[in-house]
Amino acid sequence: MTSPVLLRFAPSPTGPLHLGGLRTALVNHIHARKLGGKWLLRIEDTDAARAVPGSVEGIREGLAWAGLDYDYGPGKAGPHGPYFQSQRLDLYHFYAKKLLDTGHAYRCFCTADELQSTRERLARSGLNQTYDKKCLNLTEEEVARRVKAGEKSIVRLNDSMPPRRTSPPDLIFGHLRDAHASLPTDPVLLKSDLFPTYHLASVVDDHEMGITHVLRGEEWLPSVPLHLDLYASFNFEPPQFAHLPILLNPDGSKMSKRKGDVRVVDFIERGWEPQAVVNWLALAGWGVHDHSHSHSHSSEASSSNSDSDSSSASSSKQTAAPDSTTVMSLPEIIQHFDLSAVTHRRSVLDPTKLEYLNKHHLMRDFSSEEGLQAFAERMQPDIKAAYPDSDSTSIPYLKKVILALQGRLMTAPDLLTTAPYFFQPPSYTSPESQALVTAIPSHEIYLQALQPTLERLRAIPSQEWEAYDVASVLHEENKKTGLKSKVYMTVMRHALSGMKSGPSVPEIMKVLGQEKTLARLEDAASRVGEWYPEES
Repeated sequence: MTSPVLLRFAPSPTGPLHLGGLRTALVNHIHARKLGGKWLLRIEDTDAARAVPGSVEGIREGLAWAGLDYDYGPGKAGPHGPYFQSQRLDLYHFYAKKLLDTGHAYRCFCTADELQSTRERLARSGLNQTYDKKCLNLTEEEVARRVKAGEKSIVRLNDSMPPRRTSPPDLIFGHLRDAHASLPTDPVLLKSDLFPTYHLASVVDDHEMGITHVLRGEEWLPSVPLHLDLYASFNFEPPQFAHLPILLNPDGSKMSKRKGDVRVVDFIERGWEPQAVVNWLALAGWGVHDHSHSHSHSSEASSSNSDSDSSSASSSKQTAAPDSTTVMSLPEIIQHFDLSAVTHRRSVLDPTKLEYLNKHHLMRDFSSEEGLQAFAERMQPDIKAAYPDSDSTSIPYLKKVILALQGRLMTAPDLLTTAPYFFQPPSYTSPESQALVTAIPSHEIYLQALQPTLERLRAIPSQEWEAYDVASVLHEENKKTGLKSKVYMTVMRHALSGMKSGPSVPEIMKVLGQEKTLARLEDAASRVGEWYPEES
């Protein structure tokens, strides 16, 4: 009987959730949903010295913001708990004893100083070993006596008892060449403080929880041989593995918590849309789907040399990947994503692609009445806070503003700053406003454009304003003045907004409404003399 599909995202609580972690969680979410399975959040907190208070809450908030809803984990009881490794220590001790009882592991009583001296001696001898197995041949009586005497010990895997095991192909990197030579001699499984190493805890938990697929970062490729040894030593069936290539900064450097702007909370605070960030991360490394999947890689080489593309297709049967700026919702990503289409090379996260995706996700939202309404309601409190004296913050009005600006908004906060004249009178004293005035030759030309237009707009019945063809009115009045269209429209734009860019002048008038449009044109007409003092 086939086990139900279950994946896991297993971060350590050592700081804020970062983009690499979010991408790992995302791919677990995508793969679980694509296969009709579930995924859980497991907190790997056995290294108390590195734990940072508030990290778990930050991880959960970041996942919730991105719409990655785990099925089991902290705050969501399930059949696999507890979901904190620090609460599962008895389990690790039980399995460590099983290995001791079968000879697959042994106790080592060497002190830290002794181990350091041994490593140095072996290195001077030119040996690849990191430990001389001094404690391997202790008798059961000697081990029991020293344990009873309270001597501290660690538990090591006995790699001189190689278990029979198979190496299933990685779902991304394919077949991996054996890299046992890169492992330390008899790796530590249980530390002297009775806390497990990552390797023991991870293997035990993945087995006990029924994890069918382990999707994690490329940095864990060198650990695969050790983990497979543990599965074989326990006589467990290993899960399917997939290792995600590392994300790079635009300059080619590795993304890290210490370098660059990689904290998810930074993206939240700057107003990026979660669906755009998810889209951006999903497209990173989404390459050609190679159905043959016949490549062979060394885990050691893959982790150190994967910035060159080793995924050249060896099969003629391939599926094209989406363009790196294809706008996709999470359900669309789940529908089309395939792990075998992830390239082996490390992927650069280009911020300009996020800008493009964010802008187009917003425009997608605005294309439906439901999405437009939701965005207006979401932004209304921020607009009111930014413009406390404004009488132009109603939801119907905000929807008009959003539609007028939609192609100009890269992020949601841009609504606050792109066109302030929609929420307050224009600032005619700003450098931008004064620069616009210099593009209008004279006081007389300003009024030549403004006054006849003002009279014409006043004559439009107020009840007809919404449907009136204001653009035609402006075109006709411009023609009557004999002024170049650029000069005429600059006058109108200056009078209405005081800014050189924005929606078209007719659009601005439609959003402002007749009353505010006339008030601003009248105000500009009364003040134009101030802007040309040399003509006074």
